[in-house]
Amino acid sequence: MKIAFSPCPNDTFVFYAWAHGHIEEAPPLDVTYADIDKTNYWAFDRVGPDVMKISYAALPWVLEDYALLPSGGALGRGCGPLVLTKDQQDVSALSGQRVAVPSDRSTAYLLFRLWAARKVEGGVGEIVIMPFDEIMPAVQNGEIDAGLVIHEARFTYQNYGLHMLQDLGNWWEEDTGLPIPLGAIIAKRSSSYEADSLAKWAKASVDYAWAHPEETNVYVMSHAQEMSQDVASAHIDLYVNEFTRELGEDGYAAIESLLGRAMEEGLVPAFDLAKIRK
Repeated sequence: MKIAFSPCPNDTFVFYAWAHGHIEEAPPLDVTYADIDKTNYWAFDRVGPDVMKISYAALPWVLEDYALLPSGGALGRGCGPLVLTKDQQDVSALSGQRVAVPSDRSTAYLLFRLWAARKVEGGVGEIVIMPFDEIMPAVQNGEIDAGLVIHEARFTYQNYGLHMLQDLGNWWEEDTGLPIPLGAIIAKRSSSYEADSLAKWAKASVDYAWAHPEETNVYVMSHAQEMSQDVASAHIDLYVNEFTRELGEDGYAAIESLLGRAMEEGLVPAFDLAKIRK
C-alpha cells in the first residue's frame, strides 16, 4: 500500500513499525517521504497515494474524497506554531507589517489569521509564503517583519537572536481549552482497505514505537537529517501523544472548532463538518 508522510521524527516514529512489517495483518508499505506542503497539494489534486499525512487545515478541500483516520496524526498541547520578530515588541507593531508563513493552507496559517483578526488592530499587511527553513533567517536579516514558524524551529529560534511574540498554541488552548490540531492522516474513500482497519494498524504502530523506542530511534535518526538527538526526542515528545494513538472526543472537538471558526472567517471553503467523523 502506498503512503506518504514527512521525514520528521514524529512521523517516522509513528510509522516505523508498520513500515518495517511489525504490524500483524497490515499490508506492506511503499513509503514516499514528503513534507506536508507537498502532500496537501497532492490531496487537493487527488494525485497522492492511498494514505497521506496532511495539515488539518487542508481537510475542507479534500473530505469528499478522503476520510480522516482517528490514529497516527498530530494534535497536542504546548506544541503550537510561534510568531517571531527580530526585536522585542508589542503585538500592535504587527499592524500593516510583512509576515512570512510556511504555507497558506496550514493549521499554523489558520491559527495565525484567527489570532491576528482578534489581536492585531487594523490587521497585518502582506503575507509572504516562504519555505519554513528560510523564515528565521529572513526575519533575522530584516527582509521580513515577522515570521510564523513550525516544527523544530520551536527549539532553535533563539539561535537566530529572535524573540517570540506569540505562542499560538498557548493562545488557542487558553481561548478554547482544546488541543491544537496539526497533522492529519487521511485515506482515500475509494481505497480497497477499510478506514477502520487502517486506523487499527496505525494505532498498533504507535503502540509498538512506544514499546520499542531504541529500535525505532535508529529509523527516526536516519531520516532526521542534521537534527540532533535531543531535538528529535523533544520533537517526538511534543507531537506524539494519546491524540496520536486515538483522537477521542477532545481531538474531534478541537478539529471541528478550528475548521468551524476558519469557515466562518472565510479562510476555508464551506463544507459539512459532520464529514470529519465519517
